[in-house]
Amino acid sequence: MIEDIKAACEILHAGGLILYPTDTIWGIGCDATNEEAVRKIYELKQRTDNKAMLVLVDSIAKLNGYTTEVPDIAYDLIEVTDKPLTIIYPEARNLAANLIDADGSIGIRVTTEVFSQKLCERFRKPIVSTSANVSGEPLPVTFSEIPEAIKAGVNYIVQYRQDDTHKAAPSGIIKLGAGGVFRIIR
Repeated sequence: MIEDIKAACEILHAGGLILYPTDTIWGIGCDATNEEAVRKIYELKQRTDNKAMLVLVDSIAKLNGYTTEVPDIAYDLIEVTDKPLTIIYPEARNLAANLIDADGSIGIRVTTEVFSQKLCERFRKPIVSTSANVSGEPLPVTFSEIPEAIKAGVNYIVQYRQDDTHKAAPSGIIKLGAGGVFRIIR
């Protein structure tokens, strides 16, 4: 795992794309602050750049760096959830402009899975996490289900957990609004 993290960080720092296991399904990732790297993901997924993608961070403490406000309810939701939870915050900052939704929001998940957490920690920046599929195609829930075109389109494929046959699921998604109002999306 340590060698995978080192190699993945080298690719991320160089503006490349990685294919990696997360706390949910396998993801395509890049430096979430690098607009050119984010553009590469949109191209690989054949997805328009008006559909925002989410980012992973390794700790709650990092949230304030990428959104103007973290409401108390967000901390409560993160602490009580028993499954991976992506929260959409209303005002993103310090991220690639083409990663942020048209309304200024950004989805951020604090990962607790060992590999993605250590990767985010070592990289010291948020990492894009989007499903490893072409937009509109079925979600691959194991490494073996990832399309060859996706594998060929990244600069590094993490070896860790490729043999894992556990059927993972996408995260829950909650969108926060003004005054602590929230809406459950998934």
